[in-house]
Amino acid sequence: MELIGTIAFAISGSLIAVRRSLDLFGVVLVGCITSVGGGIMRDLFLGKTPPSIFSNVIVLVIATITSIVVFIVSYFNTNKFESFEKRIESINNFFDAVGLATFSAIGTEMACESGFLGMAIFSISMGLLTGVGGGIIRDILVDSTPYVLTKHIYALASVIGSTLYYLIRINSNKIVALIVAMPIIVIIRLLAAKYHWRLPKIILKK
Repeated sequence: MELIGTIAFAISGSLIAVRRSLDLFGVVLVGCITSVGGGIMRDLFLGKTPPSIFSNVIVLVIATITSIVVFIVSYFNTNKFESFEKRIESINNFFDAVGLATFSAIGTEMACESGFLGMAIFSISMGLLTGVGGGIIRDILVDSTPYVLTKHIYALASVIGSTLYYLIRINSNKIVALIVAMPIIVIIRLLAAKYHWRLPKIILKK
């Protein structure tokens, strides 16, 4: 699961970095931080220091390789990248949805396994933090208002999925929780992107 989420978020993050015209280092950095940023923040909240990413180097290596591959493919297909921008946006949304679902489930499960099974709000919050934390750092690095705060149903999808995962987890087992919660998050995200679902917001007149 962690490897699937890592690859998905690395593709999502590095694609955004490419669209922002960052260099190779920038693309790799943004791709990696999108993949591991949420997990690092989660581990700090759980009291795991240093964060597990530094002992499980393979995850960071895979995120790096994935980001480099995205950069190389984009570098040799610059013209196509511009002409297929809408398709790339759809691809990015899909991988972002898969990453969000995977890491939301992982974050909730790690909180449960760390002795917080009886703390619903904390466990669900760890799912949310793991799912959206890397994306928030990514958007800050590319000088953009965090996606989670402005566009479509994003954090809410993570909250719904993490809550569903937790409720099933305490009454059944994590396999059933995964089978149910992850597809729900992916479906909500993809539908939100397709139909432009947004939470209400206030637009002040100048």
